[in-house]
Amino acid sequence: MSYGERADAHDDHHGWHTPHNSWAPILMAFGSSIFLMWFAKVFTQAWSIQEDAWEYAISTGELWGVFVGLAVFMSGIVVFWRQDWAHDGSFEAKAEGAPFKHIDVRKVAVWMFLMSEMMVFSTLFTTYIRYRTGIVNCEELFASGIFEAGQACWLPASYFIAEGGVHQGGANAALGFMPDTLIPGAINTFALIISSYTVVMALKTAHNKEISDAERSKKVGIYLLCTTILACMFLMFKLIEWFVGFEIGDGEHPFFHAPSLLSDGFSIHASEYTYCAEWDHHANACVVGQSAVFDIRMAASTFYVTTGTHGVHVLGGVVALIYMTIKAFRGGYTPRNAVSIEYFGLYWHFVDLVWVLVFPAFYLF
Repeated sequence: MSYGERADAHDDHHGWHTPHNSWAPILMAFGSSIFLMWFAKVFTQAWSIQEDAWEYAISTGELWGVFVGLAVFMSGIVVFWRQDWAHDGSFEAKAEGAPFKHIDVRKVAVWMFLMSEMMVFSTLFTTYIRYRTGIVNCEELFASGIFEAGQACWLPASYFIAEGGVHQGGANAALGFMPDTLIPGAINTFALIISSYTVVMALKTAHNKEISDAERSKKVGIYLLCTTILACMFLMFKLIEWFVGFEIGDGEHPFFHAPSLLSDGFSIHASEYTYCAEWDHHANACVVGQSAVFDIRMAASTFYVTTGTHGVHVLGGVVALIYMTIKAFRGGYTPRNAVSIEYFGLYWHFVDLVWVLVFPAFYLF
């Protein structure tokens, strides 16, 4: 938002000279739309008659749209930062029409934004529930004995995470009460919950009038920096969980073993996943006659789209936190404009709440 200077006495009936508007939200919305449209064009798939399977490729010719979208989005971010940097809280625009009369315009905007975000995640959750209840479970399908090779079925992420997967011999090496593969997700859950607390403490400290400006700026900056570190840790663990995996110790049974989802074959391309109903730990192989090839792309796609969308929101929060942390250490937040931290806190608590729903839905059941 941009805020202006007080008008002269003869111009009081016009309020404030500088218009209380900004191109930043429009630029960010336009940029993100361009990015998403071209991002979808980059990844393509086609059916190969020769291979009798899907072929996946990256269309480098469409990358220009991705970079244009990012450039437009970042220009909106820069515009917003420049306008917000000088905001000292001396004026906060109020809504005039019902039902938001006398409420801060920025607070109304944040709540409207969160309502739109709620629709996004509600769509993802209802899609997940619809597919989860409408597609036969792979384990039940195998147990019935009535299945065809390559048949589509639902193998939830919890098969690889919450249960450790029957094919993962060292799933309970580190802790006896939970599989190693669940630990990264559990750590992420606590990290986000603690980060919400540090945001609240930053807001409380910014409102504190009993401490000096220097001490207030330092403490607010530290709390926001802690929030940033926790958010970055969340993203790091998420990427490791997807692509890298964890392993501590050597030998066939390491102390801590959490293979990545990608190495386990849980990917959006998993049209021929080998499901194992009974694992022989001595032979380190599936028991003969206890395996089948299934198509689990729907379960994997739903998981990655939902958790990936949440991860993008965390990444957006990190970008905002970096700016807010720098501004805080430079004395940018005082009791007069501490409400800016509150507005960010509304968004961050929403991201936290969504993860509290995502974690049990995808990691435990």
